Amino acid sequence: MQILTDQHEGKTVLRLKEERLDAHNSGDLRDAILKLLEAGTSHLVIDLTDVRFIDSSGLGALLSGYKNASLRSGTFVLAGLQPRVQSMFELTRLHRVFDIYPNVEDALSKA
Repeated sequence: MQILTDQHEGKTVLRLKEERLDAHNSGDLRDAILKLLEAGTSHLVIDLTDVRFIDSSGLGALLSGYKNASLRSGTFVLAGLQPRVQSMFELTRLHRVFDIYPNVEDALSKA
């Protein structure tokens, strides 16, 4: 899985450069998030702009990241959800769990 990491004013942005977040690569994302949190990162923004499809494994990886960030009193927000991905969050009611922003810039300024 290709993940680009940027720093912006104390917040870490993970840009997922994949069209799919599914069983084949969700473990890589879960590991990357956990490694950052264990290294002391406390404010994460996950940029899903390039992700066109997500399945239950992908949702689980994001939920795991959210839970681990919360346990460390950190923040974990999502940005740039495409319509199909947004509908999965609504279908599973996870849009009520995550703070979701239309783009990374909004997430950085408001989260």
